[in-house]
Amino acid sequence: MTHISPDPEPERSTGLEPGGGVPPGETPPAESSLPGAGPRETHNPTRGWAKAPLALILGLVVLVAAFFLVYALVLIL
Repeated sequence: MTHISPDPEPERSTGLEPGGGVPPGETPPAESSLPGAGPRETHNPTRGWAKAPLALILGLVVLVAAFFLVYALVLIL
């Protein structure tokens, strides 16, 4: 299997000077910035948990902890 180099040959590339440099005007202008690259984001959901699911999870944790506490007290007595 032969390996083909992705780099262009300087003799065949357009816009190159004899030493391999690029003359002014051959390179594209620099990019302005990235924020203007995509569409405007209009839907930004809030981060974090909602109050109701968090309260349900905490309530369930408290119930499980209370069950094991009562179970341990019954075993001790």
